[in-house]
Amino acid sequence: MPPGPGSGELLETVRRAFVGGDGAPAVTGLRPLSPAEGRAVLDGRTAVAVTDRAVLAELVPGEEITRAVAVADGEHGTVVYTTERVGDLPALVAAAVEAATADLAATVRRLRGEAAMLDALHSTGRELTAQLDIDRIVQDATDAATKATGAGFGAFFYNLVNEFGESYTLYTISGVPREKFTRFPMPRNTDVFAPTFDGTGTVRSPDITKDARFGKNAPYHGMPAGHLPVCSYLAVSALSPTTGEVLGGFFFGHPEPDRFTARHEYLAEGIAAYTAIALDNARLYERERTLATELSRSVLPVAPPTPGLTVLTRYLPAVTGSKVGGDWFDVIRLPSGGTAFVIGDVVGHGVTAATVMGQVRTAIRCYARLELPPSEVLRHVSDLTGGLFGESFVTCFYAVHQPADGTLTFANAGHLPAILIRPGEPPEQIGEALAQPLGVGSVFPQRSCGFPPGADLVLYTDGLVESRTRDLTLGIEWLLAGIPGLLAATDLETAWDKLVQELTHGRHDDDVAVIHVRHRGEDTP
Repeated sequence: MPPGPGSGELLETVRRAFVGGDGAPAVTGLRPLSPAEGRAVLDGRTAVAVTDRAVLAELVPGEEITRAVAVADGEHGTVVYTTERVGDLPALVAAAVEAATADLAATVRRLRGEAAMLDALHSTGRELTAQLDIDRIVQDATDAATKATGAGFGAFFYNLVNEFGESYTLYTISGVPREKFTRFPMPRNTDVFAPTFDGTGTVRSPDITKDARFGKNAPYHGMPAGHLPVCSYLAVSALSPTTGEVLGGFFFGHPEPDRFTARHEYLAEGIAAYTAIALDNARLYERERTLATELSRSVLPVAPPTPGLTVLTRYLPAVTGSKVGGDWFDVIRLPSGGTAFVIGDVVGHGVTAATVMGQVRTAIRCYARLELPPSEVLRHVSDLTGGLFGESFVTCFYAVHQPADGTLTFANAGHLPAILIRPGEPPEQIGEALAQPLGVGSVFPQRSCGFPPGADLVLYTDGLVESRTRDLTLGIEWLLAGIPGLLAATDLETAWDKLVQELTHGRHDDDVAVIHVRHRGEDTP
């Protein structure tokens, strides 16, 4: 219901039409309309005489209304009414106003419709381009486009390359059960489908069965037996904005003829464009994520057998977001018979963080094999890597267990404290805030404590205890509360998998790395 031009003046003009037989202005009342009332009473018109007594009784209860005119004034409209005797002038003025503004009102309605269409299209675009999961992108896009075009059903076929470099086609269906298409082969590059798969243009047909290109897909002629009836047909390509590559194609069908308009074509092309942007983003993200994950995994060790100790390790790349590649752990057998345990985190993410992580891990491993004390290992690595990280930095917890005297010596470069659990004692955090991160700090004090048989040591990265919805302190409290359950478990690996799931809910947006060392009490190799 569009407001009239100069709606305030229009309302005043209508009010002046309420005059008695002697020409004197009648006393009028004003009743603003709600959105629903405005749609029902005005029905898209600029001004209309309201003569239905039931409607008037609803709008102005308790009054004997003699004349009333609804005017598209303001957001929803206003009813001008009187209880006095007046002539037919209000109705005549309403008719004249409606006749004079009909074209303008139609234009306003059209423009509002176009604006609503653009708003809906942009809203769909924002939702699609905010996602990184390819399967969800294409299903949401197919659903949105099928609804926007009013199609009987819609489908999107898209090409992917698997981990072996082989191309394969997947598809999504909307508007009908997927089972309706499971027994049909993938569409081929026939005369009808070629423009979409080649990216040469949109195809819109009021009746595809009468199209000259239809029915020439030998050895078949027409649609396969059992296929849903298709008369109206619309097909749009999804073209990568960066490479021009055809990522896939949208196909819409309707059993009745001439159901797709230029407006539907515009909406489908708009959704296809947003889909292509979203797919480009998702594929780029997935490539970098895969590269960073594989790079990280390639340098992570398998914990070597260690006499007297049970060592469990876990590394889980980020499930959500893009913070993958910076966490690592290491377990190093030393020439003297001791074992070094290392855990660290490169602040940053992606391939860069994974590359820095590999360099730091190698440096620590080299200095560790020289049997340098933990403080000296971290100092040398910090000196070596100063300026290497740009604006980033690296945290690291380094601990050495010497079975000869049963001690644990450690130093911490800005990392989270480790958790030490001695038999019969509550969990204790050790090594908290001893020094600044590598590349920033230059002095790394070390501490020593006993690590007797039956004791446990846990080192971890912040992905285990911190998330977007939970701060670090609370996460550490939850981890400490879960330690007794680990110690009582007969299967430590299963217990850790369960605890990680409980702490992260399977949605950790950063890497998770863990080392759990259990002293079995057999320190002699």
